[in-house]
Amino acid sequence: MRPVGRRATPAGAPTRGDAAPIGGDVARAALRRFASGVTVLTVADGGLAHGTTVSALVAVSREPLVLGACLRASSSFTRLVRRASMFSVNVLRADQARVAARFADPLRRPGPSQFASLAWRTDPVTGAPLVEDCLAHLSCRMNGCVPVGDHDVIIAEVIDGCPSTGTPLLSFAGQLHSAPMARVEKE
Repeated sequence: MRPVGRRATPAGAPTRGDAAPIGGDVARAALRRFASGVTVLTVADGGLAHGTTVSALVAVSREPLVLGACLRASSSFTRLVRRASMFSVNVLRADQARVAARFADPLRRPGPSQFASLAWRTDPVTGAPLVEDCLAHLSCRMNGCVPVGDHDVIIAEVIDGCPSTGTPLLSFAGQLHSAPMARVEKE
């Protein structure tokens, strides 16, 4: 009888622990088949407001409510979050692809100019900008940071939030999409 979760392999074939790694491009293409919601994380530190588009955000725990956000370790945004230890999450609606593109642009100027001509208000908990008309807002306090490869996984407790209704903006196969959604009832 073989252990649960392990496949039998032909003699001499690599097993789970010593398998040759899959090619990077193939693995990235496979991972891009996982649809994820699109958010803009915002931070305010010393009067400097900054934002970045993030689709690698996950609920880590329900009690307490904790999330993980994967951020490029070398980015100025990551440095600001680590220093401020508070940030806000803006969950984008299907019609906010331009907002996602604005905060994903590596050539954008840092600071308040990122928010020019964009309706926003200040998060009373974090002091960070909250983009108007989002699907949801979350106020977060950083609990830790785990370096993983070229990214940092920011672990943060959600200390406040405000949901709305609508259709989410999704990232799938390197493109932004909206998908018809069934009506979501309150949990």
